[in-house]
Amino acid sequence: MTRIPIPGQPVRGSKSGAPIMALFDLLGRHWAMGILWTLCQNDPLTFRKLQEYCETISPAALNTRLKELQAAGLVQLAPGGYAATELGRELYEHLRPLGDFSKEWAKHFTE
Repeated sequence: MTRIPIPGQPVRGSKSGAPIMALFDLLGRHWAMGILWTLCQNDPLTFRKLQEYCETISPAALNTRLKELQAAGLVQLAPGGYAATELGRELYEHLRPLGDFSKEWAKHFTE
């Protein structure tokens, strides 16, 4: 069984397991946010196509992250491949403003 961070239980960075810390623990895992982001912009995607979009991810890492994101209710296996769930898409909509902010923030390093 895949272990995922659970709100209310100790997680990386939080002994209390505050929900936000559990979410950050999950999304902070190597490639987790990138996989969710990619699926929200392109789903459904087969395993192989998702691996192509993620470029440098190994099959083992992709498999592990997909299992974790599925266990967390953010990704599902759908006709045509993997897709974000409704909950995964809701999270993506909350993350999009951070993506916009990151582009503005990046300008400070290119000026």
